[in-house]
Amino acid sequence: MKSDIMLNTINYQQIIFTFLGGLGLFLFSIKYMGDGLQLAAGDRLRHILDKYTTSPFLGVLVGIFVTALIQSSSGTSVITIGLVGAGLLSLRQAIGIIMGANIGTTITTFIIGFNITHYALPIIFIGAACLFFTKIKAINNLGRILFGFGGIFFALTLMSGSMQPLKHLPEFKELMVKLSYSPLLGVFIGTAVTMLVQASSATISILQNIYQENLVTLKGALPILFGDNIGTTITAIIAIIGSNTAAKRLAASHVLFNVIGTIIFLIFLTPFTIFIEKMQYFLHLNPKMTIAFAHGSFNTATTILLFPFIGILEFIVVKMIRGNGKEKEYKTKYLDNALLNTPSIALGQVKQEIILMTELVLENLNTSVEYFHTHNEKLEEEVEKSEEGINSIDQEISNYLTVLSTKESLSSKEGEEIGLYLDMCRDVERIGDHAHGIIKDVNYEIKKKMKFSQFAHNEVNSLLSISQKMIENAIEALKTSNKDKAIEVLDLHNKLYAKEKKIRKDHIERMRNQECELRAGLYYIDLISHFTRIGDHTRNMVEKVLENRI
Repeated sequence: MKSDIMLNTINYQQIIFTFLGGLGLFLFSIKYMGDGLQLAAGDRLRHILDKYTTSPFLGVLVGIFVTALIQSSSGTSVITIGLVGAGLLSLRQAIGIIMGANIGTTITTFIIGFNITHYALPIIFIGAACLFFTKIKAINNLGRILFGFGGIFFALTLMSGSMQPLKHLPEFKELMVKLSYSPLLGVFIGTAVTMLVQASSATISILQNIYQENLVTLKGALPILFGDNIGTTITAIIAIIGSNTAAKRLAASHVLFNVIGTIIFLIFLTPFTIFIEKMQYFLHLNPKMTIAFAHGSFNTATTILLFPFIGILEFIVVKMIRGNGKEKEYKTKYLDNALLNTPSIALGQVKQEIILMTELVLENLNTSVEYFHTHNEKLEEEVEKSEEGINSIDQEISNYLTVLSTKESLSSKEGEEIGLYLDMCRDVERIGDHAHGIIKDVNYEIKKKMKFSQFAHNEVNSLLSISQKMIENAIEALKTSNKDKAIEVLDLHNKLYAKEKKIRKDHIERMRNQECELRAGLYYIDLISHFTRIGDHTRNMVEKVLENRI
C-alpha cells in the first residue's frame, strides 16, 4: 500500500529535469576544473609531452599525470591523437599514453568518492571570488579549479536526489535485477550512455549514486563500469575524422585496448566481484569509493596485463589500418584544433609544421634548379603544384596562429612566440616564392630561346649547394634549438654572398669577352639573385634561435 502511494506521488518531470540539470552542471564543472588545471600547468604540459615519452612505460606515466591534470581521459586521447598524427610521438609511445590515461581518469571517481557535498557551495563561492575579485592570472586559474571542483559535488547532490524516487519504481528494480544476471546488457548500457554524454566520469558518477542508493548490486554495476571505458573511446573516434593513418591507428588501439580489457574481466567477473567486496570490507569503503576502487583496479590491472603486448597491439592496428603513400599530400600534418585551448602544445605543433614546410621548400628549390638544367616540363608541373601546396600550408599556419592569438589562456611569452612564428612562416613562404621565381625565369629563358653557358650551370649548382646546406642547418637548428647549427647558417650566409659577388664579377667578364649572350646575361643576374634572397630569409629564421626566443 505504501509502495502504491509512493508510485502515485513520483514526479517524473522533476526527476528528469533535476537529473539533466545536475548532469549538465557536472559536465561543465569537470571541463572548467580541467581548463583551470591546464592553464595553471602552462608550458610544463608541452615540456612533459615532448621530453618524457621516450618509451611506452614513460608514456603510461605521462598519460596518468596529464589525465589527472586535465581531468579527462578523452581530452588526453584527443591531444595524443594530434601528436601522433603530427609525428611527434610514435604509435607505440602513444599507446602507452592511452593506457596511462585510463588509469589517470580514475582519480576523478576517487575524488567523487569523498563525501564533501556539504562544502560544495562554499567552495563554489571561493572559486567565484578568485575569478571576479582579482585580475591576477594565477588566482583566476585557482578560481576555475575551485569553482569546477565545487560544481562537481553540487551536481552530484542534484543527481543523487533525483534518483531516490526510482527505488520505488518496479520497472527500474526489474532492470537492475536483470543487470545482475546479464553482464553483456550492463556493458551495452555503460557503453551507450558514455557514448551519448562523451564523458566516462559523468556516467561513472551516476553509477556511484545508483549503487549508493542500493538500486543495483555490485555484480550488476561492474559490467556497466567496463562499458563506460569502451564508450569513452567515442571521443577519440570523432577526433580522427579526416585525420591521417597514424591517428586512425591510435584511435583503433584505444578501442581495442578497452574492449580486450572488458572481455578479460567479464570472463573473471565473479572472482573480481568477490575481490572488490573483500576490499570494501577490509578498507571500510563507502559505496561511492567502492565503485572508484573497482574502476581503478580494473584500469590498472588491464594496463599491467596488456602493457607487455604493446608491440602486438601495434602490429594488429597497423595490419587493420593500412597506410596509403601513393600520392603526396600538401596538407598540414601537425596542426590540431583540439590543441588550441592548450597554447603551449599548439605552438610546439606550429614549430613542427614550419619545419615540415621548410623541408618542402628545400625540395622545391632542388627541383627548380633541376628544371633550369633540363627544361623537363614534368619538373615545372611538380614545382607549380608544390608551390600551391606550400602557400596553402602557409595560410593554414597563419590562420591557426591567428585563432590561437585570441585565446584567453595565452601568456605574454606565448603571445610573443606567435609573432615570431608568423615572421618565420613568412620567411619560409618567401623562400618558396624564390624557388618558384627560378621556374619563371627559366620559362622566360625558354620563351625567348636564350641559352646559358656551362659556366652558368656550374655556378648555379655551387649557389644551390650553399643554399641547401643553409636550409638543412636551419632545420636542424629549429628542431633542437641548436645554436651551433644557427651559427653555421650565418657563416654560410656570408659565404653565399661572397660566392654570388664572385659569380657576378666572372659573369660580367664573360659578357665582356662575348663568351655568353648579352640578353641571357642580364636575366642570369636576376636568376642568381634568388639565391641571396633565399639566404637572407634563411638567416632570419635562425636569428630567433640565437636570441633564445624560440
